[in-house]
Amino acid sequence: MKKIIALVIGLSIAAVCFAQSDPVEGYWISVDEKTNKVTAGWQIYQENGKLYGKILSLAEDPKGTIADKVKESYKDFPLPGKVNKMEVAGPPWIFGLTKKNTGEWAGGKIIDPADGNIYNCKITFHKADGSKKYPNDTLEMRGEIGLGIGRSQFWRKSDEVTASNLWPK
Repeated sequence: MKKIIALVIGLSIAAVCFAQSDPVEGYWISVDEKTNKVTAGWQIYQENGKLYGKILSLAEDPKGTIADKVKESYKDFPLPGKVNKMEVAGPPWIFGLTKKNTGEWAGGKIIDPADGNIYNCKITFHKADGSKKYPNDTLEMRGEIGLGIGRSQFWRKSDEVTASNLWPK
C-alpha cells in the first residue's frame, strides 16, 4: 500500500512539473522600441505544439478597429476568412513558432496589423535579473525580413486584466 501511495504521489508531482507552461506564455505589453510608447496588450499561448500571439487591447485605437491595412490573405494564416476584414484584437498575428529551448521559439511569422507587413519571428524570454536591461521579466520579440536583418522589441510582463484593458478612454 505504501508503494502505491508513493507511486501516485510521484506521478502527481511529475505531471505538475511537465504541465508547466513555457515562460514566453502569458500576458505581455508591447512597447514601440523607437518611441517607448505602449502599443498593445497581448496573449502568447501554445496550441498543438506551436506558439501563437493575439492582441487583446490597443493603446491608441478603439475597440472594433478593423485590420484594413493588411492583405486579404497570408500563407499559413491560422484563421479562415479575409484577414483585412478582421478586427485587430483577436486574430493570431503571431503564428507557427516552434520551440527551440525553454523560453526560445522561432520559425514562425508575425504580421504587423498597422501596415500589413509580415516578418519571420523569433521570441526569447529574458528572466528579470535586476539589471538595467532586464529589470523585469521581458519578452524579446524579433521580426526579420531575412538574413538576420530585422528589429527587436522588448515587451513587458503583464497580467490578463491589464493586457485586456489598454483601450483609449
